Amino acid sequence: MATQKNPKFKPEDKDKISQRVLDGMSTDGLSCFKACQKAGVANSTFMRWLDADPKLAERYARAREDLIERIAHETMQIADQDVGTTNDGKKDWMAVQKQRLQVDTRKWLLSKLAPKRYGDKLELSGDPASPFIQRIERVVVK
Repeated sequence: MATQKNPKFKPEDKDKISQRVLDGMSTDGLSCFKACQKAGVANSTFMRWLDADPKLAERYARAREDLIERIAHETMQIADQDVGTTNDGKKDWMAVQKQRLQVDTRKWLLSKLAPKRYGDKLELSGDPASPFIQRIERVVVK
């Protein structure tokens, strides 16, 4: 007996579930995947709803921006936290490494989610009279 993977949702159910997903992202700081799990809908189903509904897609974009800002804020909070000391009064280097990993992970994620705002900027400049690349040739080998 085959089980139905994506049950049919009524329009009012879609609206309520979609709002729960968006609230999970913007208010609770959950990824879309986790927010979908919490709301009881498959991520793929929610993505289809986004494709079919431009207004929902616009609300999703705002929730995603809220999530990105929240991640940026968390990054600063983690970096600003005092690490503390161990029982013998020395700096807790394991906690320092954990904070570094948390900050680096969030920085990487921000650079992928919002590359224009949080990505590394690569800028090459040089002397216009003596450019880095003089000439590019195509060589065809037969």
